[in-house]
Amino acid sequence: MPELPDVTVYVEAIRTRVAGHRLIRAQVKSPFLLRTADPPLGATEGRAVRDIRRVGKRIAMGVAGDLWLVLHLKIAGRLHWGPVAPKAGGRNLLAAFEFDSGWLWLTEAGTQRRAALHVVSGESGLQSLDAGGLEPLDASLDAFSAALRVANHTLKRALTDPHILSGIGNAYSDEILHRARLSPIAMTRKLTAEEIERLFEATRATLIGWTDRLRAEAANTFPEQVTAFRPGMAVHGRYGQPCPRCGAKIQRIRYASNETNYCAQCQTDGHLLADRAFSRLLHDDWPRTLEELEALRKR
Repeated sequence: MPELPDVTVYVEAIRTRVAGHRLIRAQVKSPFLLRTADPPLGATEGRAVRDIRRVGKRIAMGVAGDLWLVLHLKIAGRLHWGPVAPKAGGRNLLAAFEFDSGWLWLTEAGTQRRAALHVVSGESGLQSLDAGGLEPLDASLDAFSAALRVANHTLKRALTDPHILSGIGNAYSDEILHRARLSPIAMTRKLTAEEIERLFEATRATLIGWTDRLRAEAANTFPEQVTAFRPGMAVHGRYGQPCPRCGAKIQRIRYASNETNYCAQCQTDGHLLADRAFSRLLHDDWPRTLEELEALRKR
């Protein structure tokens, strides 16, 4: 799922191409995409684009008349830009927006249709789609600390909960926790002041660093290579590969369709976190340390 760095770069790329230009028409190809009926989608046509902004993981395009088209790409949604209309027969094509400067269109890979488009009116309509989490790059250390301590959650959940922090998902939370040398299952109310400050600095450094990197990679082109798995990531998507800091193999916790990656050596004092699928199979034989895991694999 595109997260804060990816969405920020999308917003910047769209802004340079459509700000001040007119939205000629908006076409929705999938009946599952449009989640609102009032205002109607057609009400946005023929209006000049006034603003493009990020709202959490959403992309909001504001047009004259204080109307907003708000896109949530979910896991597999991706945006594209070109001078001519996309091929109408593409099965992954969900929507297309024609501007007097070119075409923006939305595709979604796979068979599940999770991406969403809302049309809302005014700032109140826009804010109704905001989960209310703290913007991590705008927050002070005190505000960040207070947000984490509102409830006692694991760090993984706290970082990815949009009601607590805005714009962070599975990929960058793994990178943040590795940079901070903190366990994904550490509980927020048990963190020391030093650990929270370390997490705060790691959050800022990770998000700013990756935003700058993605911005540089896109340069003057439209960002087409948006993915949750990128070369240069320390732990996310790197299960079984060496940690760039200490060389130990990256571990994982699998749950539902998600996976958390971490370095046991750097983040959990060498202790393995129970992987639900594997530990259920092994019961009491579940290894607790890297050494026990290596011994198990040699049996």
